[in-house]
Amino acid sequence: MKTFIVGISGVTNGGKTTLAKNLQKHLPNCSVISQDDFFKPQSEIETDKNGFLQYDVLEALNMEKMMSAISCWMESARRSVVSTDRESAEEIPILIIEGFLLFNYKPLDTIWNRSYFLTIPYEECKRRRSTRVYEPPDSPGYFDGHVWPMYLKHRQEMQDITWEVVYLDGTKSEEDLFLQVYEDLIQELAKQKCLQVTA
Repeated sequence: MKTFIVGISGVTNGGKTTLAKNLQKHLPNCSVISQDDFFKPQSEIETDKNGFLQYDVLEALNMEKMMSAISCWMESARRSVVSTDRESAEEIPILIIEGFLLFNYKPLDTIWNRSYFLTIPYEECKRRRSTRVYEPPDSPGYFDGHVWPMYLKHRQEMQDITWEVVYLDGTKSEEDLFLQVYEDLIQELAKQKCLQVTA
């Protein structure tokens, strides 16, 4: 049986985690892996010439550990579908991976069944970021000096992507975003089930 892997990426404070959690509540047999859980300790984070900690780069993340978590989920999903209960066996195991740098990491390129990217304008992003508490806290000028420039750089890198990415307007309401993605995923999952039946 196949698995179904969804990527939710995008700008900081764009609503990735909220969307992933809302989807997990409503999709059967669904797990979530969050890229934020794989940041390296602060002692291992580089500092740039302006003294800004370089958190918004792939090197700040233990991506090998994240890949291992994804592999473990895939192996577990394969084992769990060896079931005599036909009804539960028909539910495709779903993994949602959410994070700010998913589509810039080559080893993940081939796993996506569906990819979403949340965007919000600069001013809204800066406003939302200012309401969040980070550890360590953002230093003065950090958003303009590091966070936003890195987002623009990573978004530019995505021009080379060869698979379909659905861009989402992160200024929409939480409910509207959820419904848009949920309905899209239900359609995609139905296609997968049809493929399984004919295979």
